[in-house]
Amino acid sequence: MQKLLTTVEAAPLIGVAPKTAENWRSLGFGPKFVRAGRRIVYDPVDIETWKASRRVASTSQPVAA
Repeated sequence: MQKLLTTVEAAPLIGVAPKTAENWRSLGFGPKFVRAGRRIVYDPVDIETWKASRRVASTSQPVAA
């Protein structure tokens, strides 16, 4: 297993600011995360999987949530 990333470390990989990643998390959007005690961490594999699920072929193609 790869090193788990904090929100601050994961945000650039997600392509958003850390605060946006926090907001998305509260809305149920964005990559999967792990609650480790009071900490929130992201597995880089989950970030890449989420990014791959967001790929589209054209602007008229809907993006999966």
